[in-house]
Amino acid sequence: MSSSKTGSSAKLSCRNLWKLYGPNAASHLSDASRLPQNGGDAAELAQNIRDQGGIVAAADVNFDLMEGEIFVIMGLSGSGKSTVVRCLSRLVEPTSGEILLDGQDLLKASPKELIDFRRYKMGMVFQSFGLLPHLNVFENVAFPLKLQGMELQERSARAERVIELVGLEGRESSYPSQLSGGQQQRVGIARSLAVEPEVWFLDEPFSALDPLIRRQMQDEFLRLQQDLHKSIVFITHDFLESLRVADRMAIMKDGAVVQIGRPVDLILKPADDYVREFTNDVPWELILTAGDIASDNAPPDGIKEVPADTKVADLLPYLAEHHGGVAVRADDGSKNHMTGQDLISALASGVAKSAT
Repeated sequence: MSSSKTGSSAKLSCRNLWKLYGPNAASHLSDASRLPQNGGDAAELAQNIRDQGGIVAAADVNFDLMEGEIFVIMGLSGSGKSTVVRCLSRLVEPTSGEILLDGQDLLKASPKELIDFRRYKMGMVFQSFGLLPHLNVFENVAFPLKLQGMELQERSARAERVIELVGLEGRESSYPSQLSGGQQQRVGIARSLAVEPEVWFLDEPFSALDPLIRRQMQDEFLRLQQDLHKSIVFITHDFLESLRVADRMAIMKDGAVVQIGRPVDLILKPADDYVREFTNDVPWELILTAGDIASDNAPPDGIKEVPADTKVADLLPYLAEHHGGVAVRADDGSKNHMTGQDLISALASGVAKSAT
């Protein structure tokens, strides 16, 4: 995935989002002076709420989803990640905060406005697929278009187009019970894409699939994103899946966001031991690039030159035999120096060159 969305604007913004459960949940936030945006401490407030018997599912969550970006939210079970994505679509009502879609606060939307947002601007895919068993593939995909009131000819053409897009042409008349798990998930994806959403919410869409089919679906998802450039919030508990699909990612714990950044930033500059634990088993040599590791020093003349996006794994044999290292060429033509020692130092200290 691309490392950034330079120049992009925020499509969706989540600001100071809280979701509490339990008796008198809203009263815990009734004193505005206690809220973090007014100088309060989110962690302290969340703990106080728990001490009073409240359940904190989301605690002062803040992030921006940029145009065309895949923003991954991950964490262990119970971390709050699924609650957050359901709050974004108001399938779950937040206790407090703002959710801005193109600058409009969804929490202030009327019921009719919210229905329109869901029908025309949002696409949602969940782990359970949620297909209607009495409808075939074509009818499942066209169903949200029928709810929109779209004419038969137009919705048929659009349904056919997205069915082909996800590779299910020829299975239009099949029912969900006649499809494999991977095929059922493709129907779910096609159905959500049929409405041509501006933002796309995917809550652990592949976790119910076996490992081989799961990887194939990840590949299909990335292929679709190359063509469609959707603004996507993707929920997962699998760090390796995050590495495959994320432009940026957030790690959650106990309802709060612990760290946000590019996958490489979380690998080399973890905010704490909780984040570090996620990255312990990551095959870093397959993830890190020369641009992530290179120092700011100018390279000496005459050494091998490589693009900044060259994977470190591809350079290991060369670095082992050439102590002078390589010149790393950035997209703007500038060059920095990388040696085997730079790689060792970065991994040992957890520090890598920040992308600009």
